[in-house]
Amino acid sequence: MAEIRLYNGDCIETMKQLDDASVDLIITDPPYNLGNFMKNRDTNLVKMRENFFGAAGWDDLDFDDWQKSMDNFFMESARVLKKGGSMIVFMAIIKVETLISLAEKSGFYYKTTGIWHKLNPMPRNMNLHFVNSTEAWLYFTYKTRTGTFNNEGRLIHDFIETSITPNGEKKYGKHPTQKPEQLMEHFVEILSIEGDTVLDPFMGSGTTGVAAKRHNRNFIGIELDKGYFNAASKRIEEVPNEA
Repeated sequence: MAEIRLYNGDCIETMKQLDDASVDLIITDPPYNLGNFMKNRDTNLVKMRENFFGAAGWDDLDFDDWQKSMDNFFMESARVLKKGGSMIVFMAIIKVETLISLAEKSGFYYKTTGIWHKLNPMPRNMNLHFVNSTEAWLYFTYKTRTGTFNNEGRLIHDFIETSITPNGEKKYGKHPTQKPEQLMEHFVEILSIEGDTVLDPFMGSGTTGVAAKRHNRNFIGIELDKGYFNAASKRIEEVPNEA
């Protein structure tokens, strides 16, 4: 039976409570720091989404402050990850180079940048320019150049296609950057084994926790916002244990 530990608090301060080398896999979707950038864009996004992330208040740090927070995140992640552990971090493509540099400072080995392609993206600005239908994810291992990789002899592309999060996965509450369960399950199955511990320091709506529990992985989730934390907790609680 999977062990689930959920914390409502700041991710860095909460991670300091975790034991050294106690985590096998980190999958997380931190703030992209695009709030101020998007507010100044010629976009109709705010008209199309009532919970626009640019107005949420957690995605509009100054770049230096955001960079410092991500630097602290990687330092603390390095402490809690086991040697040979893996990390998947979702990020805006324009921030990828910065993220790689910060991760390497803390001992992470950069493996690749992959793409999540949304098959049914929001058609904002479709008459003005190309529709935004992709997000990047970065794959790292810690202190080694390889880690768990359950490809079973299959060729697995660094290009993942799914629909955006269906409404059925939002019944506990809507999060502006919620990822679909299919996407998180993809990484949980490939980069960990049953009984491993998966950590998501920016838990949000709890999708990583759902994927981990469904596949009999232990899960640690951290979320600062009380509302999102409560919704994620209820959502994860209702996922049946596999064993």
